[in-house]
Amino acid sequence: MTQRNQDDKKESSIRRFFTTRERNERKMKGGSFDSSEAVSGSSIEIPLFTGAGAPMPSGQNLQSFRVFVATWNVGGKCPHRSLNLDDFLQINNQSDIYVLGFQEIVPLNAGNVLVLEDNEPAAKWLDLINHSLNKSAHVASRVIKSAASFGGSLFFSKPSLKKISKTFRTESKRKLKACNCPLELERKTSMDFCFRCQESNISEDDSSSEEDDETFPISIAQSSNQMKYGLIASKQMVGIFVTVWMRKELVQHVGHLRISCITRGIMGYLGNKGCISVSMSFHQTSFCFICSHLASGEKEGDELRRNLDVIEILKNTQFRRICKSPYSRMPEKILEHDRIIWFGDLNYRIALSYSDAKKLMEGNDWDSLLDKDQLKIEREAGRAFEGWKEGKIYFAPTYKYSFNSDTYYAAEMNKSKTKRRTPAWCDRILWYGNGIQQLSYIRKEFRFSDHRPVCANFLVEVEVIPGGLKKKLSGSNMKIEVEELLSPSSPYNMNNMY
Repeated sequence: MTQRNQDDKKESSIRRFFTTRERNERKMKGGSFDSSEAVSGSSIEIPLFTGAGAPMPSGQNLQSFRVFVATWNVGGKCPHRSLNLDDFLQINNQSDIYVLGFQEIVPLNAGNVLVLEDNEPAAKWLDLINHSLNKSAHVASRVIKSAASFGGSLFFSKPSLKKISKTFRTESKRKLKACNCPLELERKTSMDFCFRCQESNISEDDSSSEEDDETFPISIAQSSNQMKYGLIASKQMVGIFVTVWMRKELVQHVGHLRISCITRGIMGYLGNKGCISVSMSFHQTSFCFICSHLASGEKEGDELRRNLDVIEILKNTQFRRICKSPYSRMPEKILEHDRIIWFGDLNYRIALSYSDAKKLMEGNDWDSLLDKDQLKIEREAGRAFEGWKEGKIYFAPTYKYSFNSDTYYAAEMNKSKTKRRTPAWCDRILWYGNGIQQLSYIRKEFRFSDHRPVCANFLVEVEVIPGGLKKKLSGSNMKIEVEELLSPSSPYNMNNMY
């Protein structure tokens, strides 16, 4: 028998094995499968990712997950070790996914913008977040102490963001980037099952601030058993920092992780302003989280610069294609995703004089003040964020406060007109598309910086293939399964099929 005939016969036996197995699964479930899931030779009709606005494929279920999103401009201050984030993260009402965006985690001076990015504050924020979410600071400190480069406690050494990020992961970065497309469609295209991505297509922006490692240190694997939440992504661009966390048992359903950065700072090229966007798939739904810091200024016409930032971010953000499957519909642009949330210091101000705004604030007349909110005006006019949604604002303006005070900066009478700032809702959270329901939209009362953090809770619909058809298997596991299939003792061996 020629080698080609042997290969054809082997492929035929493998296909027959999967067809038999799925037929048995359908019988065990009472034959309740939808016709679109039925296997007929190589004809599979389950699409991978449907994209925004597309109908849900038959045979898939919708499940709801809680997503917590927060934005905080921390005014260039490095966090102290006693800063407690429990209230900020609302740990008494825990979510499935945490998406946190910070602005000005470092002072926006020439050294940080032009020379060398300071990663120490980002690493400290990660440690504080982990301490609140996992309530296991001893786990992190044990791992940190095991690495000689840390030399002890995180707050008494200069940590590496690359290394500290690894201590909080429950899955390797390589697995998070991998394709998690349904096996059924992958069998249609090849026997590779699309478990690995084209690593050569992963650009520098697609990686986070840490390097990729195929293996974890042993200490991390041990400590991850005690963690409730695992780190999915962390990325810094000068003062902007975004981090995504997820319940440990859900991390295995994440794939196609990609990150893109757009600079909109000085001359439109530097990273003191701009955005970091995170794209990923969770089960069979694509997500995009955009953390931005837009152009500042409260002079008339400054809102047009912010509008331009939004337009350029939507236009220029491009996620690299990393899935091997030609049938994959993983989005490459922001608005192509199924679930999209944009948050950050958007810097839109109040289109009123300081004295007029002050009168409305003294009477807590938020509705009248909101009527003059630039973001509301520009969005309704279709000049920026057209089609985006924002929850009703019931809280006071979040900017600008005197440090460590509940007093607005402009309210101090010794401030000159050139230095005073009209209070504004600079810090915002918006979303786009269907399948997202906002549960709450509030600000938190931290005096840490001149901004108050803003938080939102969402209930987000996610498409999940029922019956365990989609399993996140490694290439080695698939190899074992195929070898077992072709072993002499297997009932599906080609010699036993006739």
